[in-house]
Amino acid sequence: MGQNNRAEQHTLIALVEDKPGVLTRVASMFRRRGFNIASLAVGNSEQAGLSRMTFVVNGDDYTVSQVAKQLDKLIDVIEVADITNEPIVTRELALIKVKTTQITRGEIIQIVNLFRANIIDVSSESMVIEITGEQEKTNALYGLLSPFGIIEMHRTGVVAMVRGRANGHHNGHS
Repeated sequence: MGQNNRAEQHTLIALVEDKPGVLTRVASMFRRRGFNIASLAVGNSEQAGLSRMTFVVNGDDYTVSQVAKQLDKLIDVIEVADITNEPIVTRELALIKVKTTQITRGEIIQIVNLFRANIIDVSSESMVIEITGEQEKTNALYGLLSPFGIIEMHRTGVVAMVRGRANGHHNGHS
């Protein structure tokens, strides 16, 4: 049974110490190995002094497992899990600023409502929309708003969590 060498997106979660320079060390480790990080989200975890990073990276199973092992060796990294094949929930937040006119405003509002997104700022020439969901949902909304003219977009990157009682830890930590 040969290993899978198809390049695909992998989702990795790392629990890291909240210290200056940790993000730089992690990012340069990816850079040195020629890895492109498709998205990276970092934030506080439920444990004081520890942050959780969610990486989405492109690569085949073997290469990604090598990167996970290298990550695990970094001094400030407590643990790393590739949760690609686990049952996971993923979310991303995006802010999209779209051009509006009196004529297009109503149509844009209908599209925003269809996606259960929120309008968080309105001016005479633009509207800022907030959307939370899976990346595909953001991509779909972006596609429908594009014809009106996207002025600016900012995406947080994906945060992911294993569903149910499992927590993505495979080494007995809890």
